[in-house]
Parts: sequence; structure tokens; C-alpha cells
Amino acid sequence: MFEYQKTGRFFAQVAGKMEELAAAELKEFGIKEINTVYRGIWFKTDLEHIYRINYRARLISRVLAPIISFDCHSTKYLYTTARKIKWDEFLSKDNTFAIFANVSNSIINHSKYAALVLKDAIADYFMDLTEERPSVDREKPDVWINLHIEKNIAHISIDTSGGPLHKRGYRTQSVPAPMQETLAAAIIRLSGWNGDQPLWDPMCGSGTLLCEALMHYCRIPAANRRINFGFQHLPDYDPKKWEKIEKDGVRLSRDLPEKLIYGSDIDPYSVMVSRKNLNTFTEGKNVNVNELDFRKHPGIKDSVIICNPPYGVRLGDENQLKVLYKEFGDFLKNKCKGSTAYIYCGNRDLIGSIGLKPGFKIPLVNGNLDGRLIKIEIY
Repeated sequence: MFEYQKTGRFFAQVAGKMEELAAAELKEFGIKEINTVYRGIWFKTDLEHIYRINYRARLISRVLAPIISFDCHSTKYLYTTARKIKWDEFLSKDNTFAIFANVSNSIINHSKYAALVLKDAIADYFMDLTEERPSVDREKPDVWINLHIEKNIAHISIDTSGGPLHKRGYRTQSVPAPMQETLAAAIIRLSGWNGDQPLWDPMCGSGTLLCEALMHYCRIPAANRRINFGFQHLPDYDPKKWEKIEKDGVRLSRDLPEKLIYGSDIDPYSVMVSRKNLNTFTEGKNVNVNELDFRKHPGIKDSVIICNPPYGVRLGDENQLKVLYKEFGDFLKNKCKGSTAYIYCGNRDLIGSIGLKPGFKIPLVNGNLDGRLIKIEIY
């Protein structure tokens, strides 16, 4: 038996500062034994829940199924141990695979070399077995394999997600410095928006927040476009249980009312990109996106405003940015009575320029940016 079969333990990778939020999402799937660590969550469950989590979870980046853990003080021992694993239970010579590795505080201190050693062990295992070996495909492999070595303890796992879950598949085009989909989903979740009020993104960029809001309201599974999952290559994969979960995803979805979600942007290219991305959804036709400078907007009342304003990567001049944030704060104060704004600030130094006191500041990471989500209630 492999490790995950013996223990029922799996590992969810999450973006920085989202550990507790993702743990709360796992609890909604009925998971009870949860232990958060830096950028991840250890949890116990069965494979049926693994199918469901991969399909529906919005905040998790990957779910790993550990197959072996062992003391590892040399690349020679890594090779000999990995070569003994029954790799033909996860892939065949006709499949492709890729390895993503990370090492820390260990004698083995080069992640790329460690990945190469593991790759050689897998290739040699198949050469011994069939005199043929599966190929490596770093872009779209059939099977993703994770190697993690920390404090000389090696963990080899199968990625049950089949690649990063933030790649939803709706982003056909993009703009500079786009927001990652899992972060957008976290912002929608933290806003508490459930469709009781209209939602507007006045600086919509590529429309990621709009798309995540649509998926949230319509109950569309986050990975509904994914064709292949890594769990389909596990030796105990049950296609009938997966088929039922997939059908439930369609059955539980609902339509999006008109004029509930809408967006705008001053940049015509961003409006075009948002429109294209939204049009990948059947319900996207009910999301209105216009070319508009928020400073020329007549204002809205009793609504939820969610946005990711420029923070340097997309605009550049800090003085321009300070003016923009002040003008946005003035707009909220004067023209958005009874509304609540949730603003993701990739540059924390710009928060004060808004000129309104935030109800909260929540740390959230977007790539290399340690930003803050702030909440402003306009009375």
C-alpha cells in the first residue's frame, strides 16, 4: 500500500496568507482532521472527497497524495528508494510525466538536480520492466509528481489535481499583472457577497473578479473545465464515484440574473478582454462590462464594490497612483452611499491615499506581492 492509502492523509497547497481561509473551505467539504502549516494544509479524508475538493474548491492550488516518506541524506539513496516504487501503478510507458521539486534545510540542496535524480529513477524502473520509458512533458503531462525534501526527510507525492487549480480555463486573454484566480475567489469569499446586492468592479482589468463572482453565484465548480485530473491515475481511482460528483456539479448550478454583476474599466482593451473571458460562460452574457472612468460614473447605492486598482506594475508613477486612490476614495464617499467596498491593494503604501478608514485589512499574497484586502463601509 502507498502512504495515502495507509494514513488517509493528503496535503493541500495554498497561496501564502490563505492557509486559514482554505482550511475553512475544507471544513465545508466535511473534512474534520485539519492541520495548517506554511502554505499548506494536512488533512485526512477518503478519495471520494479528494475528487470533490479538486472539482469544487476555489482556494486550493493543488492536492497531493503522498506515496512514500523517508530519511534522505544523499541523492544516491533518493535514487535507490524511488526506483523501488511501483510506478506502473500510476503511469504507463505511453503516459507523460513531470516532476516539480523543492528542497530546504537539507544535505540535498538543489531542487532541479533532485528532480533529475527522481526522473532517472522512474525512467530506469520502466526500462527494467518494459525496456521502454514514459516521456517527460513539462507543460501538460499526464501525471504530475511532487518531490519535497525538508530537514533531510523526503516526501514523494502524486498531484491529484493534475496541475495548478488556479488555472480555471476561462482566461482566454489577459492584461499586465493579472490577479490570480484563487486570490480573486478568496476576495469574493471574504466579502461575504451572496447575490443579495449588485456587485460592481470599476477597474475590472481582465475580469478575473467578475468571473469568480459569476462562478460563486452560479455554483459552477472551479475546475469544471478540467478534462484530466491526477486522481484518475491513482491505482484505487473509482470512475463511477467521480462521474456522480461531476453530474452533481451540473445539477447544483443556477442561472445568473441580469444586472446583478457588472464591471467597467477606463481601458478599452481591458473591457474587450473581460468580455471575452466572461463569454466563455453561458451566464457571461448577463454580466455587463463597459468602457468607463469611475470618475465619470454617476454613483451607486446599496451595492458591493470589489476591485483591484493599479498598484505600480500596471501604471508606474507613484504620484499618479496616489492621486488615483484619493479620487477613488472621494468617489466612494460622495457617490456610493450605503455601499461596501472591498479593495485589494497590492501596494500597501497606497492605502492611506484613499482617505477612508478601513473596517479591516487582511493580508493576501498575489504572486510576489504581499498585498492587503481592505473593507470600507460607506454610510
